[in-house]
Amino acid sequence: MKTMKWLIKRELWEHKGMLFWAPIVIAGLVAALALTGIFLGHNVNFNEEGQAVQIGTVTIEGAMRTRIVETASQAYMLSAMPVMMVLGLLVFFYCLGALHDERRDRSLLFWKSLPVSDLTTVLSKVVLALVVAPLITMAIGIVLSLVILLAGCVAVLAHGTNLFGALLAAPDLYLTPLRLVGLLPVYILWALPTVGWLLMVSSMARSKVFLWAVGTPLATALLLVWAEKVLHFGFNASWFVTRVVDRILLGVIPGSWLVFDADNAMNHHDMQKLEVPQSIFNASWGTLTGASVWIGVAAGVAMIAAAVWMRRRREEG
Repeated sequence: MKTMKWLIKRELWEHKGMLFWAPIVIAGLVAALALTGIFLGHNVNFNEEGQAVQIGTVTIEGAMRTRIVETASQAYMLSAMPVMMVLGLLVFFYCLGALHDERRDRSLLFWKSLPVSDLTTVLSKVVLALVVAPLITMAIGIVLSLVILLAGCVAVLAHGTNLFGALLAAPDLYLTPLRLVGLLPVYILWALPTVGWLLMVSSMARSKVFLWAVGTPLATALLLVWAEKVLHFGFNASWFVTRVVDRILLGVIPGSWLVFDADNAMNHHDMQKLEVPQSIFNASWGTLTGASVWIGVAAGVAMIAAAVWMRRRREEG
């Protein structure tokens, strides 16, 4: 366990700019744009039953105030969406170079001289990609959302309506970020095939890693489409694209599981009967009842095992 901790710290030190500073910069840009909009008054308006009400012309009370508090407490984490989308890119490119870069710069020879197994080293990269990086991004996203929510409340207060007390008493203010963190196991399971594929390619390719990782499944899909349309071989190319290509290339994008397994997500949960954050949370966990996710997990584990095997035998790029 101590060895794993230091390996993860090493990965964080080496990729600090990608995994830590990149989401902070994106969060800073989002915050700057949002705060500028809020304090210039462009976003300080609400819509109730099709009628826009500008803050500053009325003091909001009663049912409309309650509705605003409910909406704000449930939807304020939407501010973190740009940061969460960046997570997919960060994990993708981190895994793509995780095993290739250490062969290219010959640092692999140094790390192999240490009493650390190839399995432990590869698993440390998997843990960083699937657990540590998402937690860092979630933390940044939560802070960003709270800052924007606070700024919005201050802007509303300046126009005569105090929402702080009602917001602090709203359960969703606290449950929404907890639901986000609670989706981490779902993310891990659905992202495992992509992480496994990228690590396997990273351990095998001597150069042009991106082309091998992306080009191979895309070229295969195009070949199957051509064989289906021109040669009439009877291949189901669309199945291959949605079940294989999408899973190994797009699995690290947060929320992609709602598209990959939409039938299970919708069948197990009636989205209209629940609040949006709760419905998304329930639908996401509902996707784990299908076979697709577990087939992907098995494939991801197999590809990670292949990456460990290749690292054990390949010492230079």
